Amino acid sequence: MIPTQRVILGAGLAILLIITAASIALDVKSRSDAARVNQTVHVQKKISDLRVLLRRAESAARGYELYRTPGFSAEFQAVQAQIAPALADLKRGVRDNPDQVALLEGTEPLALRRVEIAAEAMRLRAANDQAGIAALNGRAEGRGLMDTVMANLDRLSAEEERLLAARSQDSRRTGVVLLGIDVAGAVLILLLVALVMRESRRATGQLQTSLEQTQAAKQALEAAVAERTEHLVTAHDELRLSVNVLQSTFDSMAEAVLVIDADGNVLLSNPAAERMLLHRTGMNLSNLRALSDVFNGDGVTPMQADELPSVRVLRGEKFEDLEMIVRPHSGNPPRHLMVSGRPMLDGHGEISGAVLVYHDATMSRETERQLYQSQKLDAIGKLTGGVAHDFNNMLTVISGNTETLVESLKQQPELQRVARLIDDAAERCAELIQHLLAFARRQPLQPRNVEINAAIADIAKLLRPTLGEQIQIETVLEQGPMTAHIDPSRLTNAVLNMAINARDAMPNGGKLLLETHRVVLDEAYAQAHADVTAGPYIMLAVSDTGTGMSVETQHKAFEPFFTTKEVGKGSGLGLSMVYGFVKQSGGHIKIYSEEGHGTTIKLYLPPGEGTAEVAVAAAAPAEGGAETIFVVEDDPLVRNFVTAQLTSLGYKTIAAPDGKTALDLITAGQTFDLLFTDVVIPGGMSGRELAEEVAKLRPGVKVLYTSGYTDNAIVHHGKLDDGVMLLTKPYRRNQLAEMIRKALGSGQV
Repeated sequence: MIPTQRVILGAGLAILLIITAASIALDVKSRSDAARVNQTVHVQKKISDLRVLLRRAESAARGYELYRTPGFSAEFQAVQAQIAPALADLKRGVRDNPDQVALLEGTEPLALRRVEIAAEAMRLRAANDQAGIAALNGRAEGRGLMDTVMANLDRLSAEEERLLAARSQDSRRTGVVLLGIDVAGAVLILLLVALVMRESRRATGQLQTSLEQTQAAKQALEAAVAERTEHLVTAHDELRLSVNVLQSTFDSMAEAVLVIDADGNVLLSNPAAERMLLHRTGMNLSNLRALSDVFNGDGVTPMQADELPSVRVLRGEKFEDLEMIVRPHSGNPPRHLMVSGRPMLDGHGEISGAVLVYHDATMSRETERQLYQSQKLDAIGKLTGGVAHDFNNMLTVISGNTETLVESLKQQPELQRVARLIDDAAERCAELIQHLLAFARRQPLQPRNVEINAAIADIAKLLRPTLGEQIQIETVLEQGPMTAHIDPSRLTNAVLNMAINARDAMPNGGKLLLETHRVVLDEAYAQAHADVTAGPYIMLAVSDTGTGMSVETQHKAFEPFFTTKEVGKGSGLGLSMVYGFVKQSGGHIKIYSEEGHGTTIKLYLPPGEGTAEVAVAAAAPAEGGAETIFVVEDDPLVRNFVTAQLTSLGYKTIAAPDGKTALDLITAGQTFDLLFTDVVIPGGMSGRELAEEVAKLRPGVKVLYTSGYTDNAIVHHGKLDDGVMLLTKPYRRNQLAEMIRKALGSGQV
């Protein structure tokens, strides 16, 4: 090999070594870049996880404040335990960035303080410490802390986004340079191989040795290139996976998300925005606004243009849980939305767009309304039941004595007319109390298996003369046997009340439709209606073509004494009585109405098992007897009245004001044929408990109960216990005589 060729060959080898060294250095840098990109992605995830934990803690605290359920408390405690470790983990992730570490160290105590305030609020709620709650709310510390924490996390996230972009660009640049060096090295190797081949004739041995060395260097370089390429592909795959995870999370969010620019154009949206806001690709905010009417949280006041979430957020406002109600023009149901907004800033600090997050609170708001309505009706029912007992005691005395007075004044017509007025008024009072007890679900039902289609057909015949010729009555009855387990007399009263309401809603005439169907209320319906048990029902619908009801009227329709009729034309107890009957029977009731189009009331009744039961024929009017009746009644007026009536019927009577006195007399050997006891008596012993104690002393004793208000002593699941006989107050003399004879003929407690 001549010196010139040796110089060229030596220079080529030197350059090759330089290229190899540079390639190795760039390989190290490429690995470092990939690691830094991966670190930035992990830090972004940790920031997102921390933000989610803080939101979950705040949501659980708010849920506990609204519903006071243990589930929200447990969720809050679980999330609270994760926040401090998440902060520490995030701090480790940004330890190579002093500015990020400083910002996070300033954020950590604020976040922990915000969670501590939420925990303190929950403890005060659990202890019902109103003063503590007021003091805590007065400081208004929590919202400001959360806004600051979220703003700091946004700054951390923005900085990591910037680092991710810079590091990704640096990694790509390194890859390009590394590829160029590899190509240059390969070209140089080929040139050196050619030179060596030309010199092979002169120095075969040296050429062979040089060629082997060159081939080894080439293989090493190719292996290094393959390894570097594999590292780059792996880094790119990991980055693509992270992007896919973020995209999947965004697409699966239950909240609707809109990212808009400064002109209101939608840059990004998720599938929830299509379901919740009816947004479609290519629509801007102006197009969306044209689809619906927007109201404030009260559902009445229209939201002004400058109050809209998009307008406010593009002004630079940040807000959480802005409440609004959207009523689509398409006729879809209104949606109750909670909106959060954050403006986006460009590199100069100017507003370049915004992010809007919409949470659908329709279901939770409706559940809150139903719960409030149910609690209100239950409270009214308890109040009603509490006073019914005393009223019925007084009415028993009034009705019984006025009945006797009317009979004794046959020779004095004027006084007899006055007595009849008193008697009629007492009867009206008794009916009013019975209606209130029906609403309060305290009436003793006697349910049996009733063939609904036959019952409705009979009721329709009864309605025709009652409603008048201007009302057209139609029935649509599902074919086949259809049995419901209900009290048939209460069903008749319920349908009659609904029909009369329908007639009053059609002053110029119209159509009344009675329908029956077999239906199944599924779990989804049961979850949307807290008082419903999923399963099969017999549905009875009563529809009219009348004036209909407003939404506000529908919400109050079941309240006692609520009426839209003129004064003196309605008591407001019709639908409340129907409501109580259906609920006590284990069913469900629902109103569907539209103003100007009519109303449908659907009763979902429990299905019966087996065939319908035949009603027992009414017994002939009963007379008196000569047996001994043991009367237990705490009210002296009622006790004196009952003993007088029984004596007039020929019976012997023994009376006691409470259970203890009665037991003492019976233990002492007092004989009697029938125990006639009030259910609610003083002395710590109910009438049922008294009867059970007497049965131990006198097996087979015959018992007749009486009450103006039936509690759980003899009524369970809305019906009288098997074998129990009850005479409901107030009662007339002939009713007393009939039940006494019936009880004397039985042998059950």
